[in-house]
Formats: sequence, C-alpha cells, structure tokens
Amino acid sequence: MNLPYFVSKRINNTEKGSFSGTIHKVAIASVALGIAIMVISFMVLGGFQNSIKDKIFSFSGHLQVRKFTLANAYEEDPITLETSVREQVLAHSQIRHIQEFAHKPGLISMNNEVFGLLFKGMGPSFDTLSFAPYLQEGSFPVFSQSGEFSNEVLISEKQARQMQVGVGDKVVAYFIMDPPRVRSLVVKGIFTSGLEDFDAQVVIGDIGLVRSLNGWSDDQVGGYEVFVEDYAHIEAGHDALNDIVNGEEYGYLTIRMDEKFANVFDWLNLLTQNVYILIGLILFVACFNMVSVLFILIMERTSMIGSFKAFGATNQLIRRIFTFNGVRLVLKGLLIGNGIALIFGWLQYSYQVIPLDAATYYMSHVPIDWNWWRFVAINAITLLLVGVTLILPTAIISRVSPVKAIRFD
Repeated sequence: MNLPYFVSKRINNTEKGSFSGTIHKVAIASVALGIAIMVISFMVLGGFQNSIKDKIFSFSGHLQVRKFTLANAYEEDPITLETSVREQVLAHSQIRHIQEFAHKPGLISMNNEVFGLLFKGMGPSFDTLSFAPYLQEGSFPVFSQSGEFSNEVLISEKQARQMQVGVGDKVVAYFIMDPPRVRSLVVKGIFTSGLEDFDAQVVIGDIGLVRSLNGWSDDQVGGYEVFVEDYAHIEAGHDALNDIVNGEEYGYLTIRMDEKFANVFDWLNLLTQNVYILIGLILFVACFNMVSVLFILIMERTSMIGSFKAFGATNQLIRRIFTFNGVRLVLKGLLIGNGIALIFGWLQYSYQVIPLDAATYYMSHVPIDWNWWRFVAINAITLLLVGVTLILPTAIISRVSPVKAIRFD
C-alpha cells in the first residue's frame, strides 16, 4: 500500500466543511481559473493569427513571382512561365497551387458615385475553393481560357454598399490610358475580406480584360501567386521557387508575402509575446497560491506531523503526503479549468457569441483555434511547474520537532 497517497486521500476526505476544506476549494479555483485563462488566451490568439494570415494569403498567395522593377506601381510588367515550368513548381512537395494574376488601376462608377479601382485579373486557375469563405452573395465569374474574356466581376461588400449595387447590376470602369478606356462590368458576386485596403478598392475579374487593355498575348501575365502546403515551411517553398524562376533563363523576382506585409506579421508576433507575458504572470500567481495553501495545510497539520514523527515516520514520507495532497488539488483544478475552456471554445466556435468590429479587428467575431499540441503543452508545463514548486513548502517539515509539534495548538 502507498502510505503517503492513502494518508493524503484521507486528509482530503475528512476536511470537507472545515477550514482546510475551504482552503482546498480556493486552491482548486485558482488553478482552474489560471488554466482556463491560459487555454482560452492561446485559443483566441491562435484563431486571430490564423484568421489574419489566411485572409492575407487567400488574397495574395504565400509567394509571388514578378518581373523585377524599380518602380513601385500598381501595374506589373508582363512575364511568361511555360507550362513545363509551372508543372516543375507544382512538383515540389511544399507547393500546393500556382495561379496567374495581373493588376490594372482605374476608376469605377455607379449612381453618380466614383471610386478608385484596382482591377485584379485572374485566370481559370483561380483557387475558388480557398476564396469561397469570403464570398457573401452570388457566384464566381467564369474565367476564359484565351481570346475572349468575361465582363463579370466580384466586388467587395463595402464597394457594393457605397455604390448601392447588388448581384446582376452593371457598373462602369474607367482605365486611365492614352486614350482612356471604358468597360461595362456586371457584378457576379460580392465578397468581404475584412481587410480595409483590399475591400476599399480591389475588384476581381477576368485577366483577359487586362490583357486586352495592355495589348498582351494570351500567355502573358502580371505575375503568379504561389500557395505552399504549410506556412511553417514557407521558407523551403520560397527557396525551391527561387531556384526555378530566378535563374539565367528567367531572372524573375520571388516575393514572400509575410515579408511584404511585415508590419502585420510583426504585430501578430508582438501579440504572441504579450500572451507569453500574461501566461508567465498567471503561472507565477498559481505557484504562489499553491505554496501558500500548502504552508497553511502544513501549519494546520503540525500536530499530525509530530505524531507521525513520534511513530518513526521519516521526513521524506511526510513530505510526500503533502506533495500528493498538493498534486491532487492541482489535478482537480486542471480538470475543471480545461472543462471551462473547452466549453467556452466550443460555444464561441459554433455560435460566435462574442462579436467584434470587423473594421477594427479584420473579423466579425472572436476566432478559435483548436491546437491540441499547444493545449497539452500548457497543461504539462502548468503541472510540472506547480508540482515542482510544491516541494518548497514541504521543506519546513524537516524542521518540525515532534515534542513541540504534538503540543502545538
């Protein structure tokens, strides 16, 4: 029989309703509250980071291939990658998809309202599956293979609201050229990204329109958006892509979107550091609380400690009794705290009970990320740190004199 475990269990069972029982409840509540806050913090942080990253990558790809230019213009110089080269890019294990694009700035008008326009031309390779979550109304335009092009476009919800148009309505686009060009476009769908700059001016349509305006051939594009399998391996995908398109034959420029939008990603990393500081403070408070609780329990059980020593119990055995007692409290707190965090996460994930201002936070509700490895790591680190901390107050047991302890009141 494990005597320390048996005695610690009896102590817990006999102290219900007593002062020690109240102390036990306070200890369990503090651990439960701490672990719940930590798990929820990482759920929300992970969801927020993933949501922002997914939006940026869905609208621009993880990587881009362009022609090198010193000008910082909205338009791109035309480039061409043969089918064999694109197949070589896709053959890399870290690259999932590649799609062509081209931009053309201009103006868009409807109901006597004129707004700035950045027309983004896409081709048949447009990854509609990744873009589908942002489509609010209508459907995707049918992009032409070559020659003729579609005049159907996707506009943002913000643009539709400003121009007071809906799916099926026509808008007029003016492209500033010499001479200026005017095109009539049909709204096929309405999207919302939550990215203010993108929603304010980008209109998605057929790349054939950009080709016709610029006088490009059917195989010329402004650039290519490349999607990797896992953002964690974006560097490997970038190196592989760079080796293919940045040689003597092409000499094209490869751009990482996390570097292009470095200010956004630096901000997300800063949020991570803030959460780590919060977690550190919570762990410190949890450890301090458990040390205080164990000190109180030891002081209350001083007479019992003296009796055990009088019967020949070693300091190590008595210390294990109180260590087991503390670990049991921690485990109960972890169980309750995880339950609270998981219930909150499920409710928020399923019903979006906490809304957000999309204009400020780039999303309409608090997002949740189910990262189970992080979940296990938080619990393991909490149990380890608090468990090790419990050794400190039990050291006082070796200084307890049996005679004085038995007389202690």
